[in-house]
Amino acid sequence: MKNRMIRIDDEIQKEVAQIIRGELQDPRIGAVVSVMRVETTRDLKFCKVYISVLGDDKQREEAFEAVKSASGYIRRLVAQRINLRVTPQFTFVSDDSIERGIRLSKIIDGLNISKENPSDE
Repeated sequence: MKNRMIRIDDEIQKEVAQIIRGELQDPRIGAVVSVMRVETTRDLKFCKVYISVLGDDKQREEAFEAVKSASGYIRRLVAQRINLRVTPQFTFVSDDSIERGIRLSKIIDGLNISKENPSDE
C-alpha cells in the first residue's frame, strides 16, 4: 500500500505542478511557483500540496492566494488526467524550504569567503 501511495503522490505532484506552471492564467502567478511535495491521505479524500514561491513577500502572498483560489479548477484537471476512484480535495500549504536553503547557502558562502581572506590583526 505504501508504494501505491508514493506513486499516487508523485503523479499528483507532477500534474499539479504542470497545471500551475502552464495552465493557470492568473496574472498573480508571475513568480516562480514550485510544488515541493504532496501528502495524500490513505482514503484519497484529502491532499496537502506544499508549494514554494520565490519572490518578495507581496509576490509570495499573491501567488499563494491565486493558487488557493484555483483549487477547484486544479482538482477538476487532475481528475481528468489521473484515473482515481476519488479525486482528493486539495489544501495548499506554504513551504519556504527553498528560501531557507538559499539563505543558508549565502551564509555558508560568506563564511568561506571570510576564511579565505582573514583580516590582518
